Amino acid sequence: MHINNIARVCHEANRALQLIQDDPHPSPHWVSAPGWQRASAIDGVIAAQNGATPEELHQSWCDFKEADGWVYGHAKDEAVKTHPCLVPYLDLPAEQITKDHLFAAIVKALSQ
Repeated sequence: MHINNIARVCHEANRALQLIQDDPHPSPHWVSAPGWQRASAIDGVIAAQNGATPEELHQSWCDFKEADGWVYGHAKDEAVKTHPCLVPYLDLPAEQITKDHLFAAIVKALSQ
């Protein structure tokens, strides 16, 4: 399966999980997602295909966000580029760790 398609499935699964977890700012559907968000998912797929662990995927995501000017903040806010998940992996809430494991599992399943 093409990397872009795997990224789309990962993004939509993450979005579904956000909705189930009552995330106040769920990601938009893939087709409406901004380019940076799609690029982040594609980078994550490539990293996972190269053997990155869920913890390493989180760090790559943090690096991607920080390179784009994002910083830690109590709320996710695209306008000021703050995100509460810009913390070390072990400091994430359990539901956020679940997202990293789900992402890695989807990549593994669809890359075989």
